[in-house]
Amino acid sequence: MAHLIEFRDLKKIYAQGEEPVHALDGVSLDIDEGEFVAIMGASGSGKSTLLNILGCLDTPTSGSYRLDGMEIARRTRKELALIRNRKLGFVFQNFNLLPRTSAIEQVELPDLYMGRLSRRDRRRRALELLKRVGLGGRGTHTPAQLSGGQQQRVAIARALMNEPPVLFADEPTGNLDTKASVEIMKLFTELSNEGITIVMVTHEDDIAAYAKRHLLMKDGRLVRDDRREPAPGKGAAG
Repeated sequence: MAHLIEFRDLKKIYAQGEEPVHALDGVSLDIDEGEFVAIMGASGSGKSTLLNILGCLDTPTSGSYRLDGMEIARRTRKELALIRNRKLGFVFQNFNLLPRTSAIEQVELPDLYMGRLSRRDRRRRALELLKRVGLGGRGTHTPAQLSGGQQQRVAIARALMNEPPVLFADEPTGNLDTKASVEIMKLFTELSNEGITIVMVTHEDDIAAYAKRHLLMKDGRLVRDDRREPAPGKGAAG
């Protein structure tokens, strides 16, 4: 199985007062295609910095980061933006939806930036994705007309618009109730079973239990890397 993501001795140092802060302190890591990975750790452990670099939202101070065979660590901001749009999907805790934009238009946005599809094909794919996440009849609804769980489903459909090989999720259930959280995690599990790589930051053990691999960050270092089967009821048949 090919390594989709490869880190080697990755460091991120911030200048803060007289003492530099080592947000990442020599992290080496491989993530394979189709893995479902949960990154955990206390506040300040480095998990958000790691996700930001994984998602090409930030660059490391030193070290190597290869994504799908490409060296990423020394790319310009413009190059990183292009890579994000072509290869990465993002799901955030706060959904990041445009307030007065319909669900179907939200899902279309990534391709509007990329210009890969015709207008008709873009609309067709957006409709298919809304159906895929269980919102086939909600295409004309704005965020105010949708529940939190439904808004997150729109965000997931949007993240999938450009067919990225990897999906990054930052506390994707942080603003959801238990029922909606379970529904979102079951959707992530289905997407993982279809071959999409999912890398998720969470502080909740019951949410991390859906992932097959758990990474624990502490003081900028990767201190634990466990592969396990999902908890009962949270795997492929969950």
